[in-house]
Amino acid sequence: HVQLVESGGGSVQAGGSLNLSCVGWPYTDIRYCTGWFRQAPGKEREGVATIDSDGTVKYADSVKGRFVIPQDDATNTIHLHMNSLKLEDAAMYYCAAASSEPGLEVIRKWGWSFAYWGQGTQVTVS
Repeated sequence: HVQLVESGGGSVQAGGSLNLSCVGWPYTDIRYCTGWFRQAPGKEREGVATIDSDGTVKYADSVKGRFVIPQDDATNTIHLHMNSLKLEDAAMYYCAAASSEPGLEVIRKWGWSFAYWGQGTQVTVS
């Protein structure tokens, strides 16, 4: 069972930057994918950015060019560098890990089934 712990959320003015971190353990799959989702009030949870064990990074169109997952992140730690933040980026941000285990409730994104979630960290943009 994967555990994920986020940190780094907070409040920032539009145009500013924030960095999120997530530590997760244990990963037992040879191929795996971790990343970030967000959920604003009244909206569905949406994928923001993910990185898999091949080093492939995916970004939502809304954050391309502004958000970055460093591709040299360690196996059990990922970051999200958020730059040029906009009002519409405000949301609860969740670290997520994909799983191939059957029977889990998942959100599918970019070919992966995300089943494990952190507790969330709030990002406020004003």
